[in-house]
Amino acid sequence: MGRMALLAAAMTLLVLVLQPPMAFAATKGKMVTILSVDGGGIRGIIPGTVLAFLESKLQELDGSNARLADYFDVVAGTSTGGLITTMLTAPNKDNRPLYQAKDISNFYMEHGPQIFPQSRRNSFVRRVTNLFGGPKYDGKYLRSMINSILGNLTMNQTLTNTIIPTFDIKRLQPIIFSTADAKANISKNAQLSDICLSTSAAPTYFPVHYFETKDAEGKIRTFDLIDGGVAANNPTLMAITHISKQIMTGTFQYENMEKMDCNKMLVLSLGTGTGKHEEKYNATMASRWGMLGWIYNNGATPLIDVYADASADMVDIHVSTMFQTLGSEKNYIRIQDDNLTGEAASMDIATVENMERLVQIGNDLLKKPVSRVNLETGRYEPVVAEGTNEAAILRFAQLLSEERKLRINN
Repeated sequence: MGRMALLAAAMTLLVLVLQPPMAFAATKGKMVTILSVDGGGIRGIIPGTVLAFLESKLQELDGSNARLADYFDVVAGTSTGGLITTMLTAPNKDNRPLYQAKDISNFYMEHGPQIFPQSRRNSFVRRVTNLFGGPKYDGKYLRSMINSILGNLTMNQTLTNTIIPTFDIKRLQPIIFSTADAKANISKNAQLSDICLSTSAAPTYFPVHYFETKDAEGKIRTFDLIDGGVAANNPTLMAITHISKQIMTGTFQYENMEKMDCNKMLVLSLGTGTGKHEEKYNATMASRWGMLGWIYNNGATPLIDVYADASADMVDIHVSTMFQTLGSEKNYIRIQDDNLTGEAASMDIATVENMERLVQIGNDLLKKPVSRVNLETGRYEPVVAEGTNEAAILRFAQLLSEERKLRINN
C-alpha cells in the first residue's frame, strides 16, 4: 500500500475513533432509535425514574459505562424534558454525558426546592403579584444553577442528536433547537444554558428568556423565548419528523431505508403524568371564568393545563395511530400516568414528600400494564397480552443493545 493510501486509511480510522458512538453508528444501523421526554416541571422525576431503570438494564447488558446517549439517534425533550435531555447528552470533560440517568431524580431532589421555593408559592402577596404582574418565580436560582453546570457548552457539542423546542413570543413561532441545525447554522448554535432556560420558561411560572447569537457574517439574531410546551409539550413527533428529514436529505443513512419506516423505528416516549381522572374542571365551572379564571383557579392554571395536555395527547394520538396502522405498535412505547391527583399533579410542588411521591409513582408505573391511548376517549387503556411497562422496557433495552452491537461490528 502506498504512502498516500496509508495516510488516508489512518485518517479514516482516526475520524471513526474520535467520533461519539452514535455519530458513527447512525450510518450503519438497521433501526432508528428515538427517546422523547415531555414537559411537566417537578414531575420530570417520573420519566427520570423510568430512564434510570432503562439505563441500569443497558449497563447489565453492556457494562457499567453504558449511557443512554450511546443508544439513541435522537433525544428530544421539552421544558423539564429539555433539562433531562441536556443532562443525558451534554458532554463532561471526558466527553461522556454529564449525568447518568440514575442521577436525574437526585438532581430534582437537590435543586427542586430552590427552583420552586414553596415560600413564594404559598405567599398571599406573591400570588396577588403573580396575577397582576410578574411570574410566580424569579428564576434566579435556576439560571445560576444551569449556567454553573453547563458553562459555555453549545448545542453542536451534544453527544447525540438532540432536539429541544421553544417558542418565540416576538415572532409568534416555534424555535426548535437541534444538534443538526447547530452544526449547519451558526446562529442556531446557542449555548445549552440559554436553550434550557428558554424551554423551561413556562408562562406565569418563570420569566421570558432573552439571548442573542451571531450568524457567520456577525449579524446579531435575537431570541425572546418561552416554554417549548406551548408548541410541543410532547416532542415525539418532532423527533420523528427530524429523523425523516435527515433520511430524505441523506444526512442519515440506514440499511435498506430510503424513507421513514415504522417497522425500523424504536421510539420511547415518556410523559410526566397528568390528572385526567381527577376531572378538576367542568363546563359549569369554566362558563363563569373570565381571563383571570383561566389563568388562576384554586391554585391551578387551567389554561396551561389545557395546552400542555392537548399538545401531548395530540402527538400521542397521531404517532400511535401511525404505528398501529402500519402494524408496528410494539415499536412505539408511550409510558404515561394519567391518574395523578392532588399535589402530585402539580408542576411546582417541590416538597420532599411530594418529590418522594413522584419517585414512587415512577416506580409503580413500571409495574403497570402496557397501555395505549384510546383514540375516542383519550384515556390510556391496558393492552392485553403485552405485559407490564417494565417488561416492555426490558425488551426495548435488549433491542437497543443489539442495535448498538450491530453498529459497532459494522
